[in-house]
Amino acid sequence: MPAPVEFVPAEGPVTEPVTKVGGQPVWRGEEAQWPLSKESGEPMEFIGQFAVRDGALAYLFMAGSGEDTFEPDGGENALIVQPGGRVPDFVAGVRELAAGPTAGADHLPVLGEPDPDEECWQFLGGPGVEPRWLQGEEVPGEGWELVAQLDSTALPFEVDFGDTGIGYAFLSPDGKEGRFLWQCA
Repeated sequence: MPAPVEFVPAEGPVTEPVTKVGGQPVWRGEEAQWPLSKESGEPMEFIGQFAVRDGALAYLFMAGSGEDTFEPDGGENALIVQPGGRVPDFVAGVRELAAGPTAGADHLPVLGEPDPDEECWQFLGGPGVEPRWLQGEEVPGEGWELVAQLDSTALPFEVDFGDTGIGYAFLSPDGKEGRFLWQCA
């Protein structure tokens, strides 16, 4: 059973390449890659960044709202991997923005103790960590690894994952690309 994670306010802006939600991205690549909404063409909102293998970060973005934000390849959300990642072909494009729209202030993760008697809906992933699906299983493909599972009711700011929704971030088997999707009750 994974350890539950809570995100608590940082004492100030986070400028290190660590797992966090909110604030502005701390880019690991040679240039910023802020994804654009397929529908509006505008920069998506930064939700958070998550440490993944080999010192890379996976940056989660989502358009403010809309029907396609739940789809892993609908062009209204993106999980960008840096350094050495590739921008998924369903993303409308990227801008070299160091800063842009964000969901809220910087919050850092605090891990709790797993409790076999409690249902855990928000936790960090990694090798061997399985998602807890709200509806049916939707792993993007064989060998994809869970990066994070986020509970819209437990995040420190409002996100639109539908009605009490759960978000799922995944890393491709080669560690170069990400996918994000959400399910709701």
